[in-house]
Amino acid sequence: MSGNRNPKGRQESPRELAMNVLTQVEQEGAYSNLLLNSALQKASLSKSDAGLATELIYGTISRLNTLDYFLDRYVNKGVAKLQPWVRALLRMSLYQVVYLDRIPDHAVVSEAVNLAKRRGHQGISGMVNGVLRNILRQKADLTIPEDMPAARRISLLHSHPQWLVERWIAQYGTEATEAICAANNEPPAVSVRVNTTMISREEMLKLMGSHGLDATPSPLSPYGIVVKGAGNMALTDWYRDGLISIQDESSMLVAEAIQPEPGMRVLDCCAAPGGKSAHMGELMKDEGSIIANDIHTHKGKLISDQASRLGLDSIMTVTGDALDLADRFEPASFDRILLDAPCSGLGVIRRKPDLKWGKSEEDIAEIAALQLRLLESVSSLLRPGGILVYSTCTMEPLENEGVVSAFLEGHAEFAIADDGLGSLSRLEEKSLLRGGGVQILPQHYHSDGFYIARISRQSS
Repeated sequence: MSGNRNPKGRQESPRELAMNVLTQVEQEGAYSNLLLNSALQKASLSKSDAGLATELIYGTISRLNTLDYFLDRYVNKGVAKLQPWVRALLRMSLYQVVYLDRIPDHAVVSEAVNLAKRRGHQGISGMVNGVLRNILRQKADLTIPEDMPAARRISLLHSHPQWLVERWIAQYGTEATEAICAANNEPPAVSVRVNTTMISREEMLKLMGSHGLDATPSPLSPYGIVVKGAGNMALTDWYRDGLISIQDESSMLVAEAIQPEPGMRVLDCCAAPGGKSAHMGELMKDEGSIIANDIHTHKGKLISDQASRLGLDSIMTVTGDALDLADRFEPASFDRILLDAPCSGLGVIRRKPDLKWGKSEEDIAEIAALQLRLLESVSSLLRPGGILVYSTCTMEPLENEGVVSAFLEGHAEFAIADDGLGSLSRLEEKSLLRGGGVQILPQHYHSDGFYIARISRQSS
């Protein structure tokens, strides 16, 4: 079992916390961000110690198969045979040695040995000490051979499952795949969306500048600002007062693709946590109505909390399965529909490194079938002349242009919108045009991987 094995009164160190969380993630299949947040709340670490624990957890998960590839050379019976907590300890120690340059190697070893002594017995601490010292003596040998087959080399150099790398090579080519994997290991930028019902982006940039922030306009979205080194923007007065929302730059493009106008009736089928509904409300100047649906009741609260923070009265939340929306509302009763479909999420690996290790090819096929059913179901609610935007945060063609093509083939009254990508046609130079939509890869703009297609219903 994992958890806090501390004698009462002893403060848990950042490395101990990281080891415990990593062990739990592996044993229970739990999400690292949820476990980390809960562990940090209990531990009351200093800001720098909390930062170290966070770096160790996300970094170790992100680089998992590379770390295991190296460790297998030095652990007699192989990493897979170790107790989970010992495996976590060795992985995060090697992560510090290979990927972090601010921690001296001798400090990494001595911390690891102390942790092994506290948690295990003399034999284990001796083994940990021996493995790590051995590695340090041969540190120059910790390289991935250049002459491996491309998929294997990329998989180990950039730490992605080999099946996924092979799949991307088939879909995007070797060079683009290597760029995707490298971008997935970059720390994501902090980007915020400006609530234009309250303040313009130019004014917000000036305001941030006057507070000494390194803030620049998003090159991707006219509503976005990229902020460097500012910490958690959700703790600012600007966020609390509704001037900004935290949202990835790619995600900001979706509401823009909808082109909602004041007075329209809009349906957001899978709306939580509400960022895109809120953005549509802002673009509509809070005039008209947005029905924001989500399957989970507790997520409905997230949407209404967003709306009230941003001063938007046009958003009404409803709870239910998106497949049942066609039974709840009149046919052809919405001017705009957003189906931001549940997906494999492979475009957001930078933010959720656990994702890449937890998915399988079967998952992709399964979710693509659900996406098509959703699209077929909600499309009946679009009025003739209206626009439906289909979007996902993945780069998987089966879930993206595959779903759109299959839908259009079976529904003659629908087509890619006459104006194609609309204002998003500005992305054509850098992004990929696929199935009438746009596919953004993580390396294109250092933002999330996203697919967006605009579909219209022909007037009869």
